Amino acid sequence: MSRIVFITQQVDPDHPALAATIPQIAALAARVDEVVVLADSALPAALPANCRVRTFRAPTQAGRGLRFVGALTPELRDRPLGVLAHMCPIYAILAAPLARPLGVPVLLWFTHWRARPKLAVAERLATRVLTVDASSFPLRSAKVRAIGHAVDTARFACGDARGGDRLRLVALGRYAASKRYELLFRGVELARERGLDATLAVYGPVLTQEEREYRAALRPPTGVELHDAVGGSEVPALLRGYDALLSATRSGSADKAVLEAAASCVPVVAATAPVDGALRFTTADELATRLHEFAALDAPTRRELGRGARAEVVRRHSVDSWADGV
Repeated sequence: MSRIVFITQQVDPDHPALAATIPQIAALAARVDEVVVLADSALPAALPANCRVRTFRAPTQAGRGLRFVGALTPELRDRPLGVLAHMCPIYAILAAPLARPLGVPVLLWFTHWRARPKLAVAERLATRVLTVDASSFPLRSAKVRAIGHAVDTARFACGDARGGDRLRLVALGRYAASKRYELLFRGVELARERGLDATLAVYGPVLTQEEREYRAALRPPTGVELHDAVGGSEVPALLRGYDALLSATRSGSADKAVLEAAASCVPVVAATAPVDGALRFTTADELATRLHEFAALDAPTRRELGRGARAEVVRRHSVDSWADGV
């Protein structure tokens, strides 16, 4: 029987940051007989029938480590195809001494710009490191393989592109410094000062003390509103209510919100170019200029931009192409 072990923090379809693990697990489950999911907490009903869940939640870090080892060890006896650690280097660090001596490969999936010390240890211990593209893993390593961003494109349907001068703009993502929301604020402010009727709504979670402090320090200008995160199941409908998605996420930090917007045929105005057709900017002044240019486009041209971007996401970043890469 073919099996893979998938390790993640939480399995919850409405988690603001980790909901995307569910389609990843489901895509893997379609390719093997069984996926064993190890998680701190989980909602098993959200997973396919051939998934089995083991949790390792404990009140202390040491307790979690012991429960993690206790959950993983018996799953290695029959030699699964591999162990996939999702975004947490510590999972790969703990799994490698148990799995690799048995010939079971340990894969680390990681997409973030920041290289903490544990990541370097995990890279040395893992068999392979999987990431979105060459820029989304912060260490140089021959173990890195780029396999796209695992967007569940079936969840994102194209809406009707709207023309007109009034722009309803949206930004999605954690309130983290890497998102550079201040740059978006200033760009929208400049565009409004130059006569553009534009508003920006930002939706995102705060998951750490650092993020809480960052959000508290933000000073949105007139025309910009900050909101809490919406559940993962609500994102497709939310995106269809806006004319374009803005992203100032720094290079080296793959922005999944951009790809989800593109999968919804929502045009993207971004500081990086994860999909063809994205309108690029590097400064607030350039962002204001791009917004004026976008406002001048008619509905058919906006629709063409959106559909071209969706086709690229389906080809390079779908959850199915990701699972094939694993």
